[in-house]
Amino acid sequence: MSSEALPYTLLLVLVEFTIGGLWVMVMSHARGNAAPSFLKFGVALTAVTAAITFWVAVQVNIGSEVDGYPIDKEWITEARWALAAVFGCSVLYTVATLREQRPVALALGAGGSVSGLVALGFVAALLAIPTWGIALTFGSLAIGALAIGAVSMGMTLGHWYLVTPRLPEQPLREMTGFLLIVMTLQAALLVASVALPRDAIQNSVDTPILENPFFWMRALGGIAFPGLLVWMAYDASGARAMQSATGLLYIAMALVICGEVLAKGLLLTSAVPN
Repeated sequence: MSSEALPYTLLLVLVEFTIGGLWVMVMSHARGNAAPSFLKFGVALTAVTAAITFWVAVQVNIGSEVDGYPIDKEWITEARWALAAVFGCSVLYTVATLREQRPVALALGAGGSVSGLVALGFVAALLAIPTWGIALTFGSLAIGALAIGAVSMGMTLGHWYLVTPRLPEQPLREMTGFLLIVMTLQAALLVASVALPRDAIQNSVDTPILENPFFWMRALGGIAFPGLLVWMAYDASGARAMQSATGLLYIAMALVICGEVLAKGLLLTSAVPN
């Protein structure tokens, strides 16, 4: 990945982190079984990341191509407006959650979640020119967002059990189980992305995707191994070994985030959403 692509990679990972975190917090809030203090912390964290993401989206200068990868920059204005809506809804969602106004908070969270879905659609449109299609690009971004959101919020939730061991295990078990499903879908999408056709792009990397060592680092170190750790965390949470589950999620979070960075770099050099 060239230095020219670094700002794009940062923006894509931040978009996934923010929107995925918001989706996971809204789902956890709607379930109503997580500790209120965790909900307040989690939604406040999403508001902070939404602010950073929107600022980066405004600051990054989107051109017509990045290291040979064509960009449909006509969609950047719409993407920025959608990210602004995510930021605004996240802030209001946080205020309503802190004030314990559950119906209002859930409505605002739902609004932010829909805005995030729209934002991912516009970002996918930016990147879809050389790929198999916008649907695959959108699916890759959406599943990546859910993976980052679930693993980061799951790791955060694990700390509540370290402070209050008598909390019911169901919230953490549900989150790790959901993350396991997401990572399974991510692995399936990776296989489909490699198999489906896409346009060749002229850039500084001419290595076929399956011969690129970073692809295998992404597949094994960013999906397979953290998926195993998540399964172990799911099993540990069922046995109420919350300290072990939290430690496993720490490692899984680092690997998932690094895997998403690799995925975006590979996308911009190979036109393979992964």
